[in-house]
Amino acid sequence: MAEIKDDLLKNYQEFTESAERDFQDKRYNPAISSYFKALAIICDYTIYLQRGLLPKNHRERFLFLEVHYPEAYKLITPLFKEYTDSYNVRIQKETVQRLKENVEKLKTILQFKS
Repeated sequence: MAEIKDDLLKNYQEFTESAERDFQDKRYNPAISSYFKALAIICDYTIYLQRGLLPKNHRERFLFLEVHYPEAYKLITPLFKEYTDSYNVRIQKETVQRLKENVEKLKTILQFKS
């Protein structure tokens, strides 16, 4: 269990560091991807602590949040569309900034300590 928790925390750190670098370099599409992955890790870490399992996909993650953390679910669901939009369109700075701010909100909601 400790190894998985450590890996999740290290992954969170790497994704947030990468997102920050990309954001500073005005590489908004990679930045939004890394910020969203950081959000997913916050969720997965919480789920792992509470249930001892990791979601296999976004659907499982969202279902858990919807049932157990509706406030987190309402926060993260619209951000998923912005993240997937980055596959096909150019993302603007404001969109990335909003997602970055929501990483902090989610940390508070789920009481995540990085």
